[in-house]
Amino acid sequence: MTWLVRVLACATVALAPLEGYLLELHGQAAKVAPGLLVVAWLARRVWERRVPRPHPVHGVLALFAVVLLASTALNAGGPYAVEYLLRWLPFLVVTVVLVDVASREVPIRALLASIAGGAAVAAVGALHSLVADGQTRATGPLEDPNDLAYFLVAALPLLVALIDGRRSAARAAGLAATALVLAAGAAATFSRGGGLALTAALAWLVARRALPVRAVVGGAAALAAVGVAALVLAGPTLDRALQEKSHIAGSNVDTRELRWQAAARMLTDRPVLGVGPGGFRGGYAAASHNAEVDEQNPVAHNMYLEVAAELGVPGFGLFAGLLAIAAVSSERVLRAGSRRPMAAAQASLIAVVVASTFLSQQYYLPLWSLVAVVAAADLRRRGTECACST
Repeated sequence: MTWLVRVLACATVALAPLEGYLLELHGQAAKVAPGLLVVAWLARRVWERRVPRPHPVHGVLALFAVVLLASTALNAGGPYAVEYLLRWLPFLVVTVVLVDVASREVPIRALLASIAGGAAVAAVGALHSLVADGQTRATGPLEDPNDLAYFLVAALPLLVALIDGRRSAARAAGLAATALVLAAGAAATFSRGGGLALTAALAWLVARRALPVRAVVGGAAALAAVGVAALVLAGPTLDRALQEKSHIAGSNVDTRELRWQAAARMLTDRPVLGVGPGGFRGGYAAASHNAEVDEQNPVAHNMYLEVAAELGVPGFGLFAGLLAIAAVSSERVLRAGSRRPMAAAQASLIAVVVASTFLSQQYYLPLWSLVAVVAAADLRRRGTECACST
């Protein structure tokens, strides 16, 4: 059953950015891989009579689940409370499962490669939607270009973890091509938040000496060449896209400010347990005094403010605690000798943190899978140290 757990774990993270394509096949298709993973994992652990090895992430997840349930109970009358509770819980469960299987059965590099591979397929879909379908902003497997950019920029730094020390020319060329596809797909979304997130991630990789400056410069030059070719071949389409993006850019800034202010009001009014899961969406019109006539049930476009408004200060503190534990765990593993993979994971986490300042991304897998990967790597480190000490 080990092979089944490995396949399902890799499929779960690889298919996450392809959710739109899966939903076109069937409304529940996106849940098949993670659902089967949980069942296979549970069956294997029952058969082995073995419980997961503890990690601080488990304690934070458990407390977060308690706050989540308490907030839902307190705000059960909200129109979206139960629906959003059922969106939260699978991510908590899948994170626990991924931590366990990645610390035992599934190689860390295999999971990172699967994340990057799935995102590369999504990037190809993004470019196809721009070139073949005539869209002004790439979407492809996801409806919102900003959400798509989030997946792509979070995956791109992980390619650094796959660099082979043997310097295989074919492998290096494949990784370079994949990086170019991911970067081009992200650029085709025209997401400013995605651009900032990728810049921060690359800066981190250079600062930690996991990626040479010449590689970044070479990648930027290749991407610029692709951009010039696109201008030559599809200049009018790109010009229209840039005009539309510049037209809505100012509006986006204004609406996000309104939503952030509304989220802050909700947190101020209900600091203990918030307005409940989905409460921002349900209460935005009232909190913003109908500031947006055309949008009554939006997201906050800021993951941190939305989580704080909906789950209160305790919920936000625990949520931020997951990120803090991931940062500390990855640094421990990096200093223990796994420099390149953990620097790549750190850079990807930085991309997630930065992009989520402008997007509500708590309901997408990259955040949770990265937390799971670094926690699993930390457990593997502990196991190695214990084996050496005995």
